[in-house]
Amino acid sequence: MSTQLESWRNMALEFVPHALAGHDVPRVLAARQSAFTRFAEHGFPTRREEEWKYTDVSAIGRRTSLAPDNIPPDPSFEAKLLAWSIASEGMHLMVFVNGHYDHTLSMTDHLPHDIRLTSLAYLLDDTSHFSEKFFDKKFIAHDFFDKKHEHTTFSALNNAFATDGAVLYLAPDMVLDVPIYLLFIASGRGAAIYPRNIIIAGENSRAKIIEHYIGTLDVHNFTNAMTQINIAAGAEIEHCKLLQEGPAATHIAGIHAEQATGSLFISHAFTLGGHLCRNDITTQLNGTNSHCELNGLYLMNERQHVDHHTRIDHIAPESSSQEHYRGVLDGSAHGVFNGKVVVHPRAVKTNAHQVNHNLLLSRQAEVDTKPQLEIFADDVQCTHGVTVGQLDEDSLFYLRSRGIDADLARSVLTYGFANDIIERVSVPYLRTRIEHLVLDRLPQGDQVKDLL
Repeated sequence: MSTQLESWRNMALEFVPHALAGHDVPRVLAARQSAFTRFAEHGFPTRREEEWKYTDVSAIGRRTSLAPDNIPPDPSFEAKLLAWSIASEGMHLMVFVNGHYDHTLSMTDHLPHDIRLTSLAYLLDDTSHFSEKFFDKKFIAHDFFDKKHEHTTFSALNNAFATDGAVLYLAPDMVLDVPIYLLFIASGRGAAIYPRNIIIAGENSRAKIIEHYIGTLDVHNFTNAMTQINIAAGAEIEHCKLLQEGPAATHIAGIHAEQATGSLFISHAFTLGGHLCRNDITTQLNGTNSHCELNGLYLMNERQHVDHHTRIDHIAPESSSQEHYRGVLDGSAHGVFNGKVVVHPRAVKTNAHQVNHNLLLSRQAEVDTKPQLEIFADDVQCTHGVTVGQLDEDSLFYLRSRGIDADLARSVLTYGFANDIIERVSVPYLRTRIEHLVLDRLPQGDQVKDLL
């Protein structure tokens, strides 16, 4: 292990200063090197740690280099078609290839005046833009690398190696009716990809943001992504993450939100691809009458592994939260769900509900689920629950008795189970796309919709 640590320290000294955005800015360089030191001191987590008990990440360093790809290849024709189809829907589109912004595939020309959407690398390379009215100099230049935002050791690694990402600022009272679509394409072979997104919603603003990761190659890419969301008083953010990585890819990510008084945060997490996937999603309800809703759906088969860790901190009184996660596991797939709701001492009159349902379609599929409540205040209403089971035999018999064959009947029930989460998405284009992706995974999926 000491040899590995020495190798990582050498990488921090040799790679960080010369190849990443902001390398000519002393404070950015120093913050990156400090973050890498924190990562190197801990290293990758092991299964001896409670939060990583069911997820083995030891293969990451063996399969790919940790150094980010600084010269991204051209995206595949399939990925270009996807970008063009999104642009044709009229959405504001930013495309990143192996973690680097590609302006030729992006479409951000028609944003309203009081919205700023730009590349993080652009800001880090030219710090004069920090002083513009759209950005808080301290938030971007200091808090971006702040240790307090490092929820896992992978967060420290992202702080050190973040290549690019979207930085979005919504002015107070700004309502954006058209969604912002952030498309991340993995086109390399054995690439390490480090996106970092920052979303700042001013008071009473409102927007919908889609974060889509896609990879079509069967190679061992490693994506380490991070998204920070700051939601001011009365603001509303609906964030949807669609994970559609290649069959051999590893994806480790965090989405971390902070909410002020009367704010609303809705998170949808759809995990439909990748070999090993981990999503950490957290939110802090710091103001009264704030509300969050976390929804998630994961469909895994063969030997895929998916791990969702969520944490909701009720810090202010009279806040509320809803959490609904569902998993469908086939083959030898393994699912993990760990959801924690913490009600802090001052958070009286909290209302929190959490549930995780899992459907096992084979004898080899496995799920480890752990919903948790930690309550340190009185006068609260908090519930949690979990189910793990197979398709209902009575429902299968009912469909078979109506002349529906066994495979189609199983697909109908599986889709109905998943659709409880899909229908919560308010963006029609994305909801339809996810429906099609799920149906494509099911036997006779093209016939399922006709029966519902």
